[in-house]
Order: sequence, then C-alpha cells, then structure tokens
Amino acid sequence: MFSHITVGVSDLVRAGRFYDAVLAPLGLTRRATAPDGGPEALCWTGPALLPEFFAHKPFNGGPPSVGNGSMVAFLAATEDAVSEAHAAGLAHGGTDEGAPGPRPHYGDGYFGAYLRDPDGNKLHIVCRGDLDL
Repeated sequence: MFSHITVGVSDLVRAGRFYDAVLAPLGLTRRATAPDGGPEALCWTGPALLPEFFAHKPFNGGPPSVGNGSMVAFLAATEDAVSEAHAAGLAHGGTDEGAPGPRPHYGDGYFGAYLRDPDGNKLHIVCRGDLDL
C-alpha cells in the first residue's frame, strides 16, 4: 500500500541512534542512502525493498515540525517486540506517550505502545493479534 513514509528530524546522528534501537526489534534495518538532490536522509526497510521509512532533514532547510494528528505505526511480530521497541526508544531519547499493553478498544489481541522520537514525531508500535497477517 505504501511506498515510503518520512518524518522530519533536526539531527541525523541522534535520529539514527533512536530509530536503529526502536526498529531493530521489529526486524527493520538501516540501509545506506545517498542524497540525490534531496535532503540528507536515513532509511530503514524490512526484508523487501518497500515500504521504506525515512528520517530526513526538511527539504526546504527549515526546522522540522510535528503534524497535529500525524503518527507512524510500526507492526511488531510479538508483544515482547512491542515492549522491547518502546523501551529502546525511551533509552535513546524518546518520550512515553502510552506504555505497552492491551488496547482492547481497537480489537481482541491488539497490543501496542506509543512514544515520541527526540524531535517529537509520534510513533505507535503494535502487535495485531486481532488479525491473521
């Protein structure tokens, strides 16, 4: 469904440390990116080349800003991976927006956690036991 998702960040080194830690428990790895006229960026993918997740400095050179109501949700294979990713994010400069736990109002078997990256981008890590993925 998606080709890629991007979030704006102010410090690529800090963003790299944060997202490497958060995305590793989800099986996503950083791949090399080279600017091709676009902004400096970092990229993570799963086993397939797409979809991609990018953290980049804004193209217009201005400061990054957080969208009100915007959130990126990452799929985790297990509830333990949700908890591990959330803890890794907090240990690498993120802030808690909702501890790991069941979210039955979203469906049976739905287990998630919320946090913000060091630039304030909201993330959701979720294990969807309510679906046969």
